[in-house]
Amino acid sequence: MAENVSPSSTGYLPIEDHGVIGDLHTVALVGVNGDIDWCCLPRFDSPSMFGALLDTQRAGRFTLTSSDAVRNKQMYHPDTNVLLTRFLGAESVAEVVDFMVPRDGTGGSDGGHLVRRLRAARGRVTARLRCAPSFDYGRAPHEVRLVDGVGAVFSSPAGRLVLRSTTPLRVDGNAVVAQPVLAEGESIELVLSWDGDVVPLRPGQVADWLAATETFWRRWIAGSLYQGRYREMVERSALVLKMLVHDPTGALVAAPTTSLPESVGGSRNWDYRYTWIRDAAFTLYALMRLGFSGEAAGFMDWLEARCRDAAQGEGLQVVYGVDGRRELPEQVLDHLAGYAGSKPVRIGNAATDQRQLDIYGELMDSVYLFNKYGEPISYDLWEALRRQLDWLADHWEEPDQGIWEMRGPPRRHTYSALMTWVAFERAQRIAQQRGLPAPMDRWRTLADGAYLHVQDRGWNPSTEAYVQHPDTTTLDASALIMPMVKFVGPSDPRFLSTLNRIGAELVTDSLVRRYQTDGSDGLTGGEGTFSLCSFWYVEALTRAGRLSQARHMFEQMLTYANHLGLYAEEVGPAGEALGNFPQAFTHLALVSAAVNLDRALNRSKIR
Repeated sequence: MAENVSPSSTGYLPIEDHGVIGDLHTVALVGVNGDIDWCCLPRFDSPSMFGALLDTQRAGRFTLTSSDAVRNKQMYHPDTNVLLTRFLGAESVAEVVDFMVPRDGTGGSDGGHLVRRLRAARGRVTARLRCAPSFDYGRAPHEVRLVDGVGAVFSSPAGRLVLRSTTPLRVDGNAVVAQPVLAEGESIELVLSWDGDVVPLRPGQVADWLAATETFWRRWIAGSLYQGRYREMVERSALVLKMLVHDPTGALVAAPTTSLPESVGGSRNWDYRYTWIRDAAFTLYALMRLGFSGEAAGFMDWLEARCRDAAQGEGLQVVYGVDGRRELPEQVLDHLAGYAGSKPVRIGNAATDQRQLDIYGELMDSVYLFNKYGEPISYDLWEALRRQLDWLADHWEEPDQGIWEMRGPPRRHTYSALMTWVAFERAQRIAQQRGLPAPMDRWRTLADGAYLHVQDRGWNPSTEAYVQHPDTTTLDASALIMPMVKFVGPSDPRFLSTLNRIGAELVTDSLVRRYQTDGSDGLTGGEGTFSLCSFWYVEALTRAGRLSQARHMFEQMLTYANHLGLYAEEVGPAGEALGNFPQAFTHLALVSAAVNLDRALNRSKIR
């Protein structure tokens, strides 16, 4: 299929036409049409149970809608991750409430259910229900049986799914269906559970779960310290980030989906349902800025375990499973058509085998901030981090794949050297603040060497900009982060020149490309603009004192969110969402940009 084909013309709901619900173990994507077309059970990186987002015929879908609808609307219940979808007909209004019961603080062992309730809000509504799971990405067969007074049980060698229903169901092939007619005020309730109990729903059970779930999310977001402009978007981003934290381990997934394309019909399709050291460290910073130190403490525990797991003389991996597992073999699922024909569909991620030296800088920066604003780090964690810094000291001058995980030949990426400086500079600060044992002279020498490499080799005098790697003129949006990590002052002439060049060559409207895709990254095809980089650009403008431009760019960028305030990884040429969705990296960058822009506007007294 040619790139830039419209998804709707192929029968796929646009990526941006989805909301997301979650239970701190996994999420489900709910379309404005009432379809759940992505959900992995029982956790983020499990095989999909509903995967119609990647194949409308083979991968499973859970439909709950009104046959009378001519228009749809979607919103979240205020300050929660409870989703409301309304179906407006000529003479009726139906509404579906979708949520997952968090397994932390609301349901205990009774949590983890995916709940759907359809109510006839006005007039007479003909509901349409079809639950058609597809186990193991559509590779495992299953059987379905009805249970009187309960609902249905779907059984497969890959697991068991229980659907409890307050409306009678009938079997249709390997699915169950119903088409009840509801008078105004009547409702039906459905509860889907992985390996759940085959018992009837008790009266009021769904209402109790809904109240407890709303209370959980509202209590959590009430802990936010942010009171400035853009509060609604900041708090929605925080709620998204919280949903992407795997509660049992403290790990955060980069996104809950796989293989959503960076260009429709293209092949840049990756599995993001894992924990990248880089993404998690940045997210930790964003949540701490808002006052959520508990999530930071959970990640520190996960991080200490990864450092302990690393063999003597071995560095950290770039990416891990949420449970800390190291093996994430990349596979292609040839039997799936891919989103709007975008193949291949991949599970696993070969980035586990890459070298990305920048991760140590992001990691040490997050540890520094946690130690300063959260709680003192343990001696065991400090010793584990020292071992990793020893590894970095021996390898930082080697080529790597860089922040963008390029699949071409390794290079001496400027950003990796920048983050090497951050790693050793932050390590010195922590040691000084706490009086911890440390080879300070060695770290100072290493930090100086990395700093000079960026200035001597990363700066291109002819381009008058920091470039992607030595001996190139290619710009890279990762240079925007330099003042954020205190490598340069925001008014440094070299940085301002770089900022101007990026604005001229990589920015259109408020949209920013990571770099020009010319095949040198080892991949074919193009990609959209990278939303993370747009918010980095806003923050760079803010720090440089260009507040009017920064505010204009930020508010333009808000128009590229979907109807619920959610962002995918990229934005396409027509403003459509591209790439995995929702993406943590983008939402954490929005938080940081909003906090810093709001503070700068207050200081300047701009209203």
